[in-house]
Amino acid sequence: MTAPRSTRPLARRTLLQALGGAVVATPLLGATACGSAEAEANTLRISYQQWGSGRIIQDYLTRVAGAFAVRNPHVTVELVPLVASENDFFTKNELMMSSERTTSDIVYEDTFILKSDIAAGYLRPIDDYVEPWPVWNEFYDVAQQAVRGEDGRVYAVPAPTDTRAIWYHRELFAQAGLPVPWEPRNWDDLLTAFRTIKERLPDVIPVNIFAGKPQGEKTSMQGVQMLLYGTGSVLYDEATRKWVTGSAGLVDSLRFIQTVYAEGLGPGLADALDPNIAETINTSWLPEGRIAAAIDGNWINQNWGPGKPGEWPEWAETMAVAAMPTQFGQDPGVVTLAGGWSWALPSRAPNPDLAWQFLTEMCSTEHVLAWTIDDNKVSNRRDVVSHPDYRGYSPTIEFFTDLVPLATYRPALAPYPQVSNALQTATDAAMRGVPPEAAAAAYDAAVAEIVGSDSTAQEA
Repeated sequence: MTAPRSTRPLARRTLLQALGGAVVATPLLGATACGSAEAEANTLRISYQQWGSGRIIQDYLTRVAGAFAVRNPHVTVELVPLVASENDFFTKNELMMSSERTTSDIVYEDTFILKSDIAAGYLRPIDDYVEPWPVWNEFYDVAQQAVRGEDGRVYAVPAPTDTRAIWYHRELFAQAGLPVPWEPRNWDDLLTAFRTIKERLPDVIPVNIFAGKPQGEKTSMQGVQMLLYGTGSVLYDEATRKWVTGSAGLVDSLRFIQTVYAEGLGPGLADALDPNIAETINTSWLPEGRIAAAIDGNWINQNWGPGKPGEWPEWAETMAVAAMPTQFGQDPGVVTLAGGWSWALPSRAPNPDLAWQFLTEMCSTEHVLAWTIDDNKVSNRRDVVSHPDYRGYSPTIEFFTDLVPLATYRPALAPYPQVSNALQTATDAAMRGVPPEAAAAAYDAAVAEIVGSDSTAQEA
């Protein structure tokens, strides 16, 4: 006779594994009776994106779990690394958060997807937790705003961030007769410097600015938006809650990109459209003196450390950084974009109070300082920024940290990934010679199709 089918629901741990999360139970904490209600009540699960074989976040969370265990020996912490590409990670994360049987207790959220997850009901507002929490006031205002929903409530705690600027090769600039330190005040200063390098150092590529579809989000963040937000235009108008079309700033930004490639101030098109160009620049062209400048993030110097692919002991003496100027030097004078990840509490998680206790341990100055340094990040917290270990961990960290209060974050809305793709397509057209006005018009049409014409508005 066939045995009756069990009607007992699968344990949350089993479902997490089935959804792609390889549960890693920390050996530091006391185990409870497996499968019991008590065990579930005293088990915390933290999910995060696992990048290949990297262990930086796992090591950070394991350290936190060890410290938490000292005061909470009855709690088991299980890490749930989600090995996935960016878009697949978002899908897995949302699928897990959709049920109380599968959700983690703390999740790693990119701020540009945050409002979408809030609208879907996946995340719990945490104002009641952060208001009495002294650490909350250590975050810069721009970081606090990045984790608020459209209702003004707080839904996550910011993680360390990153900022963007212009890396330039001191020796090549000096050889071209350009001033060092170099402090461009507007776009004309940029083009003048790059044209000078092309004329005086014909074997050197003057600059890389990411453009084209193969570069993906690098094109959007390190490329066109570093120009756009220096024009006075924006992608999304927070006041009207509409996506901007007819943007004069976008036309000017695309014209700048077209000028760089039409005049041979950047890499040849074959190289510029190579998906691996960032690795080539950081591990080969910059150390070898084959390119003079690159608009990129604070993290690229991690390629030059001992044992790294582009090992370059002299990089700190050879490379320098300059802030990206606004179009005409208008206030605030400089532009940077910040990436923003955060830690959030899912609305269907069973024990938010215990999860918040663990999250406050995660956010101690000591733990966040160590994670920030290990991952070559930029801090968005005053207590970490003022720590002597932070101020000295990289020759460029003070520069990139000082940009944080001026940073722009990407629109934290569900359509952004598709809008970003439309931006990338516009730059691709511009670098191939399509008139900037036509490329911008095609972008406008794409955005209207993505979000609906009622959700767009012509730039005033």
